[in-house]
Amino acid sequence: MDLNTVVDVRDARRPAPWRPGDAWLGGGTYLFSEPQPHLRRLVDLSRMGWEPLRQLPDGSLEIAATCTITQLSRFGRRFEAVAAPLFEQCCRAFLASFKIWNMATVGGNLCNGLPAGPMISLTAALDGECLLQAQDGSRRRVKVADFITGAGRKDLGEGELLRSITLPARALASATAFRQASLYGLGRSGALVIGALDPQDGSLAVTITAATVRPIRLWFPLPPSQDELRDAIGSAVTDADWFDDIHGLPAWRRHMGFRLAEEIRRELTRDGVR
Repeated sequence: MDLNTVVDVRDARRPAPWRPGDAWLGGGTYLFSEPQPHLRRLVDLSRMGWEPLRQLPDGSLEIAATCTITQLSRFGRRFEAVAAPLFEQCCRAFLASFKIWNMATVGGNLCNGLPAGPMISLTAALDGECLLQAQDGSRRRVKVADFITGAGRKDLGEGELLRSITLPARALASATAFRQASLYGLGRSGALVIGALDPQDGSLAVTITAATVRPIRLWFPLPPSQDELRDAIGSAVTDADWFDDIHGLPAWRRHMGFRLAEEIRRELTRDGVR
């Protein structure tokens, strides 16, 4: 779609003062999908030259905000980490064409903040941490689960940039389980639940997305029983937290959230006993 209110596109490599009507341009798959009448200038990140994926000395993985879904998928197929299959599972949850895969970015998916964003699901489930950079160059870090604060809302200041997401080595060594539900065979995710079992201490993290307006990441020091899991979800997710749109009513999303979480508990913990 043509954005007829945009009058300028600036290369992000050339610093300039941030002004009203500016927006970061990554892959542009969302920006160009619908009218953006408030925009006047796009700040293009495509030439920043950031390495898409980089393993750090401590074993963690840094994913650049400009990493495309195609790049992440290819990397995941050869990545030797235990949690590597989760990369492809979440990429496939896009249900998008190869054209979208080649342009859409991990950072763009997070910054849209949509409940069904599968890159939110992936990075929140693996205890990811966002690196944010302000216009004055200062940086701060925030967990992905805290970065998304609601449907389409995120902890991002005016002109602030999501630079990268880091997944810790311990999470990458976790055994994972993935469940997704949609109202239609090729529909948007109505519920997406991921479990991650820590090999060191046996703790279990269960992350609910798509069904909720923000990621809900529950951590259990020991594998919970069925009742303990249900109680934890019931306490963490209020009635207002279950998302409501044409892709699923809150009551159905709530049912699927509980059901898929229990399936994951059984898969990863042998019915809660290891």
